[in-house]
Amino acid sequence: MKKLVFATHNAHKLEELRAIIKHFNIVGLTDINCNEEIVEDADTLEGNAKIKADFVTNNFHIDCFADDTGLEVDALDGAPGVYSARYAGEGCSYQDNVNKLLEALKGIENRKARFRTVIALNINGEQHFFEGKVEGIITKEQHGEKGFGYDPIFLPDGFDQTFAEMPMDVKNKISHRGRATQKLVEFLNSMTTK
Repeated sequence: MKKLVFATHNAHKLEELRAIIKHFNIVGLTDINCNEEIVEDADTLEGNAKIKADFVTNNFHIDCFADDTGLEVDALDGAPGVYSARYAGEGCSYQDNVNKLLEALKGIENRKARFRTVIALNINGEQHFFEGKVEGIITKEQHGEKGFGYDPIFLPDGFDQTFAEMPMDVKNKISHRGRATQKLVEFLNSMTTK
């Protein structure tokens, strides 16, 4: 089975992707002894995903994919966007980010937002991008204990539960990461059937 690196140290994300991508041996950064902190300093999700994938391909000479995700809030001109993970500052917690966003939206009626994930895949000397997004609104208070990040305040369109209230299998089917991953999987599966 062909080895494919997922540029992450996150064991949960790795486990999730291994369950979905069957025709490849999916390994993480730890598995290839890549312990460096890859600096993501691009100003787009695409740019950050590309930085991580290119770092692994260039330094370890192995096919790789990487993702970056952002929450884009209409009333905040698309913020926090590419800075979603460190919206409340370097070293902040998920809760710090949630608190800052709720504070920024106090008194604002337009709470439309979207989660976007971009995956960069480097394989066989080519680079491909896959995007997934889900539209929704930012709730006025937190609901639910599951998930992470902004999940307790993101209510996807057509649902009456935040991401943090949903069972994981439901969230994975409709989420931004789930949709981008599905496109990646379809592409990889098409390669194995050629």
